[in-house]
Amino acid sequence: MTKPEMIIFDYGYTILYEPNNSAENGNRAIYKYIKDNPGNVSFETFNKTCIEMFAEIKANRGTLEIHEHHFLRLLCDYLNITFSVSLDEAERIIWNGISEGAVMPYVSEMLDYLNENGIRTAVISNHCFSGAALAERIDRLLPNNKFEFVLVSSEYVFKKPHSLMFEIALKKAGLSADKVWFCGDSIYCDVNGAHGVGMFPVLYEGSTAEENPSVRDNIDMEITFDHLHIHHWNELITVLKKIADR
Repeated sequence: MTKPEMIIFDYGYTILYEPNNSAENGNRAIYKYIKDNPGNVSFETFNKTCIEMFAEIKANRGTLEIHEHHFLRLLCDYLNITFSVSLDEAERIIWNGISEGAVMPYVSEMLDYLNENGIRTAVISNHCFSGAALAERIDRLLPNNKFEFVLVSSEYVFKKPHSLMFEIALKKAGLSADKVWFCGDSIYCDVNGAHGVGMFPVLYEGSTAEENPSVRDNIDMEITFDHLHIHHWNELITVLKKIADR
């Protein structure tokens, strides 16, 4: 194991999480921004349509991702409504309504260590919201971050563990895969995806199976290649210090 030149992170339950997550609250937040509503669509109808439509998309999207803007266009045209805000602003209103987000324990301290020791950082996330919205959320909650880029599946069609976003990240970083570590909470998406392109995988399980579906999924999966398994971000700092002291 050698010191990485860059560490790339997953988003959800890795650096940030979304407590009290509620799709209905997100729908309620954006509903008041409806400008034109000739059919007098009630909130109950609006909310039910949003939830059912997204559930159907989720059940059929497989390894592909849908962008929130496309979902909102579909929703608006189907219900014959318009919003008084742009799609960019609408997704932020919805996401903050769903949950304003929170920081996983000791992420700030871990990022400070990486920044101080010249280890570059970035983010790759499976998410329907835009990269700009995710970057804005990260900057708000982790103002000490120096992430060079934030890649989201909504803007690259394919979700992890598909190699596409990992390969794009390497091109953006200008690094070969052996110089990069990837940290995430999912064996299937993060550990397998990173290993598939030659990055060194770090499985971070800082949440419980009750909190995080990925942890429940991990129970049934086995890792048969070299990796690092941590439960606390201070563990990553300890490992990197040991490497530096060799």
